Amino acid sequence: MTDDVALLLRRTGFGPTANELAAARRAGYTATLAALTTPTGPDIGATRAPVPPLGPDPYVGTPEPTPAQRVEADGRRRAQASSLTQWWLDRMTVADQQAVEKLLFFWHGHWATSIVKVKSPQLMLAQHLTLRESRDFRDMAHRMIVDPALVYWLDGQLNSREAPNENLAREFFELFTLGLGQYTESDVQQAGLALTGWWIDLAGRRSGFDPRRHHDGASSILGVTRHFTTDSLADLVLDQEACPRFVAARLWHRYASSTQPIPERTREQMVAAFPEPLPMLRVLLADETFPSTRATMVKQPVEWLVGALRQLGLRPATLPAETVTGLLDGLGGLGQRPFAPPSVGGWPAGVAWLTSAAARLKLSLAGKLASQLSPERMTPEEVAHLLCVDTWTDRTYEVLRGTTNSRLMLTLGLVSPEYQVT
Repeated sequence: MTDDVALLLRRTGFGPTANELAAARRAGYTATLAALTTPTGPDIGATRAPVPPLGPDPYVGTPEPTPAQRVEADGRRRAQASSLTQWWLDRMTVADQQAVEKLLFFWHGHWATSIVKVKSPQLMLAQHLTLRESRDFRDMAHRMIVDPALVYWLDGQLNSREAPNENLAREFFELFTLGLGQYTESDVQQAGLALTGWWIDLAGRRSGFDPRRHHDGASSILGVTRHFTTDSLADLVLDQEACPRFVAARLWHRYASSTQPIPERTREQMVAAFPEPLPMLRVLLADETFPSTRATMVKQPVEWLVGALRQLGLRPATLPAETVTGLLDGLGGLGQRPFAPPSVGGWPAGVAWLTSAAARLKLSLAGKLASQLSPERMTPEEVAHLLCVDTWTDRTYEVLRGTTNSRLMLTLGLVSPEYQVT
């Protein structure tokens, strides 16, 4: 059904353009799903947004900075962080392989790491590239458990045989691979010992291992007793039956419904495709239960903004600097600035994004976007076509029909319930 194709594009990407939606409807659901989840060749659109040259971290080479040097270095870090964030938003907007870019945003929220604590834009970019380059979930987990930004975020560089801590071990079990109820406190403590000895090289943008700081005895974890390395610990966790089931449920939560539980049959079929994320996602999106999740998801602020940029034909790289600053600050105000999730648990979902304060801020941001256009007079139907909205409710239609200002009509369309709920 054509409505299902529209739902597919909205969930797998940041928001289809009218031309993309028309082409997908002509191709049909099955062909569109295959194209989205089996990308071939380079992403031509994404090549228009190359990775920015951040340069070195301002604190590298200054082991004991003066107060004045700290002020200057912090200012340069903020500028680098803004450049990094603007780049990714721009890439999200121009990328042709929308399902790949959206899945990367999912992983960013899954392995939630914030620059607010990490500080270094270089480490955050290195983590981003690690997520982008990982072959599958197994490869990703092995890379992420020693990722310098994640290690620093969870105090892993302070974890030594003399002063062990369990922060990284706990979150690796609970939030990243297994979920609550699949391990004991003893497992966490013992895994913390297995993860001792890592340190951060800021200049090299990497983590390093010091065997002198590592617990060299045996540990008992998830029913296995041995001398664990970081890799063997990751393998043990990844081999647990709970791991692919957990990943499947997380994908369902972000792509299908944040309120309806994943059907057991759907989960088992997704587990069979583990550890490949796109095949797991393809199973979910091809499942007969997926269309029934329509109107159960609220667009996250990044989805909402990037979708609006794409549909209005705008991109951060070509907008005035002050407008881009306003958009980045707006995402911060909405609670979802890329590279700065609020906690290791990532961002919320669902109605958490629908507050009166968020409505006012979105209205302001939508106005900023509409102000970049000089549209001819539009009808409510033309606005719906441009924003890929299936149909307006009678209430929204009356509001839109009551204005003759096309910029205002676009602004109101972008903050309508029909646009924000998928």
